[in-house]
Amino acid sequence: MTSLPDDTLLDDAVRLGDADPDGLLRAAARAGAQVRATVEAAADAGLSRLEGERPRAVVLICRPGLSPAVCELLSALTGPACPVPLVVAERVPVWVNALDVVIAHTDDPGDTVLAESVDRACRRGATVVLTAPADGPVAAAAAGQAVHLRPRVTVPPGFSFAAAYTAGLLALRALGLLQVDTDALADELDREAERCHMQHETFVNPAKSLALRVAEHIPLLWGLDEVATGVARHAAQVLSTHTDLPCDVADYQQAASRTALHRAAVRAAAGRDIFADPDDGDGFPAVVAPRTLLLAVRSTPGDPVRHQAAQVLPAVDVLAPGQELGVPEPIGAAVLALRFELAALYLGLAAGTTGGSGRYAPANA
Repeated sequence: MTSLPDDTLLDDAVRLGDADPDGLLRAAARAGAQVRATVEAAADAGLSRLEGERPRAVVLICRPGLSPAVCELLSALTGPACPVPLVVAERVPVWVNALDVVIAHTDDPGDTVLAESVDRACRRGATVVLTAPADGPVAAAAAGQAVHLRPRVTVPPGFSFAAAYTAGLLALRALGLLQVDTDALADELDREAERCHMQHETFVNPAKSLALRVAEHIPLLWGLDEVATGVARHAAQVLSTHTDLPCDVADYQQAASRTALHRAAVRAAAGRDIFADPDDGDGFPAVVAPRTLLLAVRSTPGDPVRHQAAQVLPAVDVLAPGQELGVPEPIGAAVLALRFELAALYLGLAAGTTGGSGRYAPANA
């Protein structure tokens, strides 16, 4: 059974502050600052050496933590028309050499697998772009060889999505594979953090509203496009970090092929069985009812996937803040990712699965 949130906490700034003595909400709100700091670090580390280069392949190293979502997002943003193969791998492939570019991120300075991969890639002459702590085996493997973007904004482990994402965007931009305005990205993340500030009440706070929508439910995070599915991957990561809610992540077409789960989502969205006895097997107990959230980043007129989802799940919320704000896809994806990060924190603080002491402490603290 999932932990039940105290929803009155969300609109009580004093209690929220007491429940968050480590300043996790403030750390998440520093996403814009992480973007600016990463841009500065990239300039100082000489990332500009990639400009004008056309590598044989770009390898995105997928390590535990934030990397899977970042890799999926970067791959989706470049799209199938990318003139250079983008390879996602858990470690550097054996064929990597001086013709290739490797992009990697970790919050774990002692990730020996990544350290070995960075060392191997550097010894073979590949250009390595790394975001990782300044000390430890990973940093030692990168020393003097990789473009190592050390963190300049201090945040707890697991809060460096904006830095990792920005580093990948900057590398792809330098290679001419993707366009992004990092100043606009940082500014929009600052605005999202302000919209979702703890002082704003739930009815005007997008992150708090999102937290209440998924509270006491099993979130089904289904992407209506490849970029949105990458954001959903990050959403599941932060929800699993700060709450005990299990999540399902898939693109909508894949979700539709999961017949029983998709049928349950349709039934729940239609409001059927709301009076069913939770013990009779016909309905969902309130704490495990599914809540479908459709995520969208790309806006393609006449998109058949979005049309299908609207026909089958007409009452389900579609989360597309980037489209509402009229910002490019890389920025819209980052805004949606930050909204989920803050929502997960609000829900975790209200349920006591993350944050401070007393009734808000994790059970095993």
